[in-house]
Amino acid sequence: MKPTNIPQAANLAVGPYHNSVLSFVNDHVIRLSVMTEPFHWHHHPNSDEFFQVIEGTMALDLPGQTLLMESGDSYTVKVGTPHRTRPIGGRSVNITCERADMRTVEESHIEHRG
Repeated sequence: MKPTNIPQAANLAVGPYHNSVLSFVNDHVIRLSVMTEPFHWHHHPNSDEFFQVIEGTMALDLPGQTLLMESGDSYTVKVGTPHRTRPIGGRSVNITCERADMRTVEESHIEHRG
């Protein structure tokens, strides 16, 4: 087994939203997310979701508020909370952690205001 070089993996990402599995830890999955466009509103009915920004700036939209997260910032979205992520300034690279069996439910009725 070989270590993962996260900056190198991020540079190989293609498309407006790239999400790949880095590792499994017990019953959780660690993912690399590289985005140049917003992800849609959604929630996870069976898992919290941890975000760690490692490059760029990411907006984390929650109902009624937006958190601007820069490299080094982290935040945990609690189970069942609607949210979406957006890159600010072109591209953001993030690490996420959630249950490996998490489900995603789209929240098409939420619009961003702000």
